[in-house]
Amino acid sequence: MNIEWVPIVMFIAIAVIVGLFMYFRYRAKQDVQTTVQLALDKGQELSPEMLEKLGESLRSPKSDLRRGILAMSLGLALVAFAFLLGEEDAQRALTAVAAFPFLIGVAYLGLHKFGKQ
Repeated sequence: MNIEWVPIVMFIAIAVIVGLFMYFRYRAKQDVQTTVQLALDKGQELSPEMLEKLGESLRSPKSDLRRGILAMSLGLALVAFAFLLGEEDAQRALTAVAAFPFLIGVAYLGLHKFGKQ
């Protein structure tokens, strides 16, 4: 395999993962809208509380904590991988890449700690 393909495949994989995440989130919202439309077509009344409940995301109060821990763990795993490789150039590059998920994890932990309860 040619070395130029490695970053190309990596960025394509990231784009596909993000695209799939956005698509399935869109489909879930579309399903809710279809359900509301069917209920209205059948003549059922929908209370404002019901509509508000349908619009809410099912987010756990601890989701920021979970996301923070997972992101920080990913950052630490990348740092560990960098040092296990043993190459100085790889260590520097992977440590820099690992800073992104680690700092995002720190931000999520801050949201969990200081966000509204």
